[in-house]
Amino acid sequence: MRINLASVLVDDQEKALRFYTDVLGFVKKHDVPLGEDRWLTVVSPQDPDGTELLLEPSGHPAVKPFKEALVADGIPYTSFAVDDVKAEYERLRGLGVRFTQEPADMGPVTTAVLDDTCGNLIQIAHQAG
Repeated sequence: MRINLASVLVDDQEKALRFYTDVLGFVKKHDVPLGEDRWLTVVSPQDPDGTELLLEPSGHPAVKPFKEALVADGIPYTSFAVDDVKAEYERLRGLGVRFTQEPADMGPVTTAVLDDTCGNLIQIAHQAG
């Protein structure tokens, strides 16, 4: 068994697509209209046939309070692996990304937390080893 799809709940799919591709550097994999919404996935350019991230509409009534509670408590919705947290932090800050946590060394892991502009906090992390 392996993970082939994960999702992040976004308040605006088009804005999310721009952020996740133009800023974070993912590439669009699928964009299928489904009524008012889309089956919209992105992948890492280093692994185009790997795990897809679904930019899932956050229209369900339970989503808004869930996301707001996570953000209020500073809890990231998900985490993405990077090779160098500090370099990625500087690159993204240069693109105007707002961070809620600067790079922090936590033993074998370095993390930082950013605002994805779509209602989520996202952690970037690198594990030494």
